[in-house]
Amino acid sequence: MAYPSNISIADAIKRYGLPKSHKVHWSSARKADVVRAVHDRAISFHEARERYLLSRSEFEEWEREYSTGAGSCTSDLQDA
Repeated sequence: MAYPSNISIADAIKRYGLPKSHKVHWSSARKADVVRAVHDRAISFHEARERYLLSRSEFEEWEREYSTGAGSCTSDLQDA
């Protein structure tokens, strides 16, 4: 679990404005929100992969897009 024990995954998702499931149009902004939430450890990489049906390579592509559009961002996928 990436988020503090006193915060539910639902609260973490609300706090970052993340979609509830993978059934959304994945705009650049939504992808960036997911990358930011994983990097801030609001949700784990594993949770993001399961919830949004992401492959590792797809998430890494989102990270590259995020880093070119929103400044520096390093990959930290230790709990994958």
